[in-house]
Amino acid sequence: MFTQFFGNYLLSSGLVTGEQLSKALSPEKPRRPKLGTIAIEQGLVTAEQVEIAHNKQQQEDKRIGDVMVELGFLTSEQVDMLFGIQPPAHLLLCQELVDNGVLTNAALEKALGDYKSRYSISDDDMRSENEVSVKRIMADFYSLDDDSEANKFVYLLFKNIIRFIGSDFMPVIKDKPTSDLTGCIKQSINGAQKMLTAISVGDKAAAGLASRFAKEEITENDEYAQACIGEFLNLHNGLFAVNVSNEEGKELVLEPQEYNAAVPASEAADALVISLRFPFGDVDFIARL
Repeated sequence: MFTQFFGNYLLSSGLVTGEQLSKALSPEKPRRPKLGTIAIEQGLVTAEQVEIAHNKQQQEDKRIGDVMVELGFLTSEQVDMLFGIQPPAHLLLCQELVDNGVLTNAALEKALGDYKSRYSISDDDMRSENEVSVKRIMADFYSLDDDSEANKFVYLLFKNIIRFIGSDFMPVIKDKPTSDLTGCIKQSINGAQKMLTAISVGDKAAAGLASRFAKEEITENDEYAQACIGEFLNLHNGLFAVNVSNEEGKELVLEPQEYNAAVPASEAADALVISLRFPFGDVDFIARL
């Protein structure tokens, strides 16, 4: 997650343009191989075992390596070894920017140093995607308390987007909506606490988002695309409910989703709006906690 926020820092500092950053984040570029892929290449697991672990991960908010250990597919030592093979994601972004002639090594070194100093984070924090440090950056970016429910929701959302959609996005800050958001996918959460969650996305971006989640080409924002996006929202909310239950002992109930729904501007004004820019377009996540 440091990659996405560091990319925004470079953009807001005027060191890169949106086009240059988008090109460096492009999924067509060599990205960090996933742990499951490396494990298969190393001959430690089978493709079937990786698929089983991925399916289980959709029900539990855990790293894929931890899931594989629980399933008995890998040992903790093997997972540590595999993580050691993976280069930190933010370094791949840095390498792309240098290779593309956007930044010199000296300029990049200064930007990284300034960024780490601003948020009091270390090289080890960035390499390990330290949760506390990431949440501190998110809290600053979205003007939230570090340990608030809203910040926990955002942190999990970013994790799930990277896991199930892709890492080639950047968080952006937009003005609060002044008119009703239409064509949204909504899901209410009740029980120990009440929440409204929604995804607002244009037709082109909807097809792109659905394609990523379904892992197949979807060209229209039709009922199937809406169902795929709704399934991602339901997956995320389900994992959030599990976390709240495990950590706080609160039981949350997910209500049926509403499609082609509206979020009134008055509700959106009081909500947290998480706007993410993908190559296929912008996706807005709304959470009213």
